[in-house]
Amino acid sequence: MSSPHHEPVSRRERNKQEKLARITAAARELFAERGVDEVTTQQIAEKADIGTGTLFLYAKTKGELLLLVQNSTYGEALERGRAAASVIEDTLGAVMAIVRPVVECNRKQVDNGRTYLREIVFGDPQELHHGVALGLIAETEAEIASVLTRGGNVEPERAALTAHIVSAIMFVAMAATTNAEKTIDDVVEEITAQVRVLLT
Repeated sequence: MSSPHHEPVSRRERNKQEKLARITAAARELFAERGVDEVTTQQIAEKADIGTGTLFLYAKTKGELLLLVQNSTYGEALERGRAAASVIEDTLGAVMAIVRPVVECNRKQVDNGRTYLREIVFGDPQELHHGVALGLIAETEAEIASVLTRGGNVEPERAALTAHIVSAIMFVAMAATTNAEKTIDDVVEEITAQVRVLLT
Protein backbone atom coordinates (compact mmCIF):
# COMPACT_ATOMS: atom_id res chain seq x y z
CA MET A 1 0.00 0.00 0.00
CA SER A 2 1.52 3.32 -1.00
CA SER A 3 1.67 6.22 1.43
CA PRO A 4 -0.39 9.29 0.50
CA HIS A 5 1.67 11.84 -1.39
CA HIS A 6 1.45 15.33 0.07
CA GLU A 7 2.26 18.24 -2.21
CA PRO A 8 4.89 20.48 -0.62
CA VAL A 9 3.69 24.00 0.14
CA SER A 10 4.89 26.29 -2.63
CA ARG A 11 7.27 29.14 -1.89
CA ARG A 12 4.55 31.57 -3.00
CA GLU A 13 2.06 30.05 -0.55
CA ARG A 14 4.66 30.11 2.26
CA ASN A 15 5.32 33.81 1.52
CA LYS A 16 1.58 34.55 1.66
CA GLN A 17 1.20 32.73 5.00
CA GLU A 18 4.25 34.49 6.42
CA LYS A 19 2.93 37.92 5.35
CA LEU A 20 -0.49 37.13 6.81
CA ALA A 21 1.14 36.15 10.12
CA ARG A 22 3.14 39.43 10.15
CA ILE A 23 0.04 41.49 9.38
CA THR A 24 -1.99 39.70 12.08
CA ALA A 25 0.78 40.17 14.68
CA ALA A 26 1.26 43.86 13.79
CA ALA A 27 -2.47 44.62 13.85
CA ARG A 28 -2.97 42.69 17.12
CA GLU A 29 -0.14 44.60 18.83
CA LEU A 30 -1.21 48.06 17.59
CA PHE A 31 -4.91 47.48 18.30
CA ALA A 32 -4.09 46.28 21.83
CA GLU A 33 -1.81 49.27 22.49
CA ARG A 34 -3.96 52.06 21.06
CA GLY A 35 -7.41 50.72 20.21
CA VAL A 36 -8.71 50.16 16.69
CA ASP A 37 -9.89 53.78 16.20
CA GLU A 38 -6.41 55.22 16.86
CA VAL A 39 -4.54 52.97 14.43
CA THR A 40 -4.20 53.52 10.67
CA THR A 41 -3.74 50.86 8.01
CA GLN A 42 -0.49 52.66 7.07
CA GLN A 43 0.87 52.08 10.62
CA ILE A 44 -0.07 48.39 10.44
CA ALA A 45 1.62 48.02 7.03
CA GLU A 46 4.79 49.72 8.32
CA LYS A 47 4.90 47.53 11.45
CA ALA A 48 4.37 44.40 9.32
CA ASP A 49 7.12 45.65 6.96
CA ILE A 50 4.94 45.51 3.84
CA GLY A 51 3.41 48.04 1.45
CA THR A 52 -0.12 49.34 2.03
CA GLY A 53 -1.13 47.85 -1.34
CA THR A 54 0.01 44.42 -0.16
CA LEU A 55 -1.91 44.88 3.10
CA PHE A 56 -5.14 45.47 1.15
CA LEU A 57 -4.71 42.10 -0.60
CA TYR A 58 -5.22 40.46 2.82
CA ALA A 59 -7.83 42.81 4.29
CA LYS A 60 -9.55 45.67 2.45
CA THR A 61 -10.50 47.72 5.54
CA LYS A 62 -9.44 48.28 9.12
CA GLY A 63 -12.65 46.50 10.14
CA GLU A 64 -11.52 43.40 8.26
CA LEU A 65 -8.12 43.59 9.96
CA LEU A 66 -9.87 43.67 13.33
CA LEU A 67 -11.94 40.64 12.33
CA LEU A 68 -8.74 38.84 11.31
CA VAL A 69 -7.11 39.55 14.69
CA GLN A 70 -10.16 38.87 16.88
CA ASN A 71 -11.16 35.69 15.02
CA SER A 72 -7.90 33.98 16.01
CA THR A 73 -8.38 34.82 19.72
CA TYR A 74 -12.09 33.89 19.54
CA GLY A 75 -11.12 30.48 18.11
CA GLU A 76 -8.70 29.90 21.00
CA ALA A 77 -11.33 31.01 23.55
CA LEU A 78 -13.88 28.61 22.08
CA GLU A 79 -11.40 25.72 22.38
CA ARG A 80 -10.85 26.56 26.08
CA GLY A 81 -14.61 26.75 26.64
CA ARG A 82 -15.23 23.45 24.87
CA ALA A 83 -12.62 21.70 27.04
CA ALA A 84 -13.95 23.25 30.28
CA ALA A 85 -17.59 22.37 29.47
CA SER A 86 -16.75 18.73 28.72
CA VAL A 87 -15.99 18.03 32.40
CA ILE A 88 -18.92 19.97 33.95
CA GLU A 89 -22.13 18.00 34.48
CA ASP A 90 -24.38 20.90 35.50
CA THR A 91 -26.06 22.29 32.34
CA LEU A 92 -25.94 25.97 33.28
CA GLY A 93 -22.32 25.58 34.49
CA ALA A 94 -21.29 23.88 31.24
CA VAL A 95 -23.02 26.52 29.07
CA MET A 96 -21.31 29.31 31.01
CA ALA A 97 -17.97 27.49 30.72
CA ILE A 98 -18.32 27.95 26.94
CA VAL A 99 -19.50 31.56 27.23
CA ARG A 100 -16.96 32.89 29.74
CA PRO A 101 -13.75 32.57 27.66
CA VAL A 102 -15.54 34.24 24.72
CA VAL A 103 -16.48 37.18 26.97
CA GLU A 104 -12.90 37.34 28.33
CA CYS A 105 -11.38 37.44 24.85
CA ASN A 106 -13.90 40.02 23.64
CA ARG A 107 -13.14 42.32 26.57
CA LYS A 108 -9.33 42.28 26.53
CA GLN A 109 -9.75 45.70 24.93
CA VAL A 110 -13.40 46.73 25.38
CA ASP A 111 -13.65 49.18 22.45
CA ASN A 112 -11.99 46.70 20.07
CA GLY A 113 -14.36 43.97 21.27
CA ARG A 114 -17.41 46.15 20.72
CA THR A 115 -16.17 47.20 17.27
CA TYR A 116 -15.62 43.51 16.41
CA LEU A 117 -19.25 42.75 17.30
CA ARG A 118 -20.42 45.71 15.20
CA GLU A 119 -18.35 44.43 12.24
CA ILE A 120 -19.94 40.96 12.58
CA VAL A 121 -23.47 42.39 12.62
CA PHE A 122 -23.07 45.08 9.95
CA GLY A 123 -20.05 43.93 7.92
CA ASP A 124 -20.02 42.31 4.49
CA PRO A 125 -20.91 38.59 4.90
CA GLN A 126 -19.15 37.84 1.55
CA GLU A 127 -15.82 39.03 3.00
CA LEU A 128 -13.49 36.18 4.08
CA HIS A 129 -12.75 37.27 7.67
CA HIS A 130 -16.42 38.11 8.22
CA GLY A 131 -17.34 34.59 7.06
CA VAL A 132 -14.85 33.13 9.55
CA ALA A 133 -16.41 35.21 12.37
CA LEU A 134 -19.91 33.98 11.47
CA GLY A 135 -18.54 30.43 11.44
CA LEU A 136 -17.14 30.89 14.96
CA ILE A 137 -20.54 32.07 16.19
CA ALA A 138 -22.19 29.04 14.59
CA GLU A 139 -19.58 26.79 16.28
CA THR A 140 -20.24 28.44 19.65
CA GLU A 141 -23.97 27.85 19.26
CA ALA A 142 -23.37 24.22 18.22
CA GLU A 143 -21.25 23.66 21.36
CA ILE A 144 -23.96 25.14 23.58
CA ALA A 145 -26.66 23.06 21.83
CA SER A 146 -24.55 19.94 22.35
CA VAL A 147 -24.44 20.66 26.12
CA LEU A 148 -28.23 21.14 26.16
CA THR A 149 -28.91 17.79 24.47
CA ARG A 150 -26.55 15.79 26.73
CA GLY A 151 -29.20 14.15 28.92
CA GLY A 152 -31.48 13.42 25.98
CA ASN A 153 -34.22 15.55 27.59
CA VAL A 154 -34.02 18.39 25.06
CA GLU A 155 -34.90 17.97 21.39
CA PRO A 156 -32.05 18.99 19.04
CA GLU A 157 -34.23 21.65 17.36
CA ARG A 158 -35.14 23.23 20.70
CA ALA A 159 -31.49 23.04 21.82
CA ALA A 160 -30.36 24.85 18.65
CA LEU A 161 -32.95 27.63 19.15
CA THR A 162 -32.02 27.96 22.83
CA ALA A 163 -28.31 28.14 21.93
CA HIS A 164 -29.13 30.90 19.43
CA ILE A 165 -30.88 32.86 22.20
CA VAL A 166 -27.90 32.34 24.56
CA SER A 167 -25.64 33.67 21.80
CA ALA A 168 -27.87 36.75 21.39
CA ILE A 169 -27.86 37.37 25.16
CA MET A 170 -24.04 37.13 25.15
CA PHE A 171 -23.73 39.52 22.18
CA VAL A 172 -25.99 42.17 23.69
CA ALA A 173 -24.24 41.98 27.08
CA MET A 174 -20.80 42.39 25.45
CA ALA A 175 -21.88 45.16 23.05
CA ALA A 176 -24.09 47.27 25.36
CA THR A 177 -22.76 50.77 25.99
CA THR A 178 -24.10 50.52 29.58
CA ASN A 179 -21.71 47.59 30.16
CA ALA A 180 -18.59 49.29 28.76
CA GLU A 181 -17.20 50.01 32.24
CA LYS A 182 -18.25 46.70 33.81
CA THR A 183 -15.78 43.95 34.73
CA ILE A 184 -15.71 40.58 32.99
CA ASP A 185 -17.26 39.02 36.11
CA ASP A 186 -20.12 41.55 36.04
CA VAL A 187 -20.87 40.82 32.38
CA VAL A 188 -20.67 37.04 32.91
CA GLU A 189 -22.98 37.37 35.93
CA GLU A 190 -25.52 39.32 33.85
CA ILE A 191 -25.44 36.66 31.11
CA THR A 192 -25.68 33.83 33.70
CA ALA A 193 -28.80 35.37 35.29
CA GLN A 194 -30.56 35.56 31.92
CA VAL A 195 -29.48 32.09 30.77
CA ARG A 196 -30.63 30.63 34.12
CA VAL A 197 -34.14 32.00 33.45
CA LEU A 198 -34.03 30.65 29.90
CA LEU A 199 -33.05 27.14 31.04
CA THR A 200 -35.57 26.97 33.90
